[in-house]
Amino acid sequence: MKAGAIILSGGKSSRMGTNKALLKINDKPNIERIRDALKEYFNEIILVTNEPKRYEFLGLKITSDQYPGMGPLAGLHAGLMASEADINLLAACDMPFVSGELASALAARCQGYDAVIPVIDGKQHPLFAVYHKSAAKAAEACIKTGNLRMKHLLDQLNVLYLTEKEFGSFSQLDIEKNFFNMNHPSEYEDAKRQAESDR
Repeated sequence: MKAGAIILSGGKSSRMGTNKALLKINDKPNIERIRDALKEYFNEIILVTNEPKRYEFLGLKITSDQYPGMGPLAGLHAGLMASEADINLLAACDMPFVSGELASALAARCQGYDAVIPVIDGKQHPLFAVYHKSAAKAAEACIKTGNLRMKHLLDQLNVLYLTEKEFGSFSQLDIEKNFFNMNHPSEYEDAKRQAESDR
């Protein structure tokens, strides 16, 4: 299956107080961990950033928002427009334990849908999810009308919502770890401890 991956470099990171993408875990910037987890499973990885020079070290195809300052919806739009693949995983930059295998399993479920959205413990995760390239048009329409929440986009799409019970062979522990994200300094400290114990 030909599929791409889109990594969002993130916005202001106001709650963390610093750029989450470049926080180091086991001496490696978090965004590099995400790239490494995904590169074996996806034909192409695209990084969406408005600061391309900061991320040249990743060696990825880089694109910038066509609608700067409009949040992750604009990042998804830019990534889909730049992608050569019909099916694309979207990943936020603040998830230190993403699984390429789980990402690939999500992408495989996208046939016949505009998006595949994980629902873990009742919470939707549109920033680690799969989108068909055709969703770019709906994303742009939402941006132009000021409807910037990911939920606004999903309301326009044919979505497959997958709960943890439908993740096949993945354990609850694996799933919860994959969807762990860092918004606050305490969560960054938790991630560093977890990564150290995984060595």
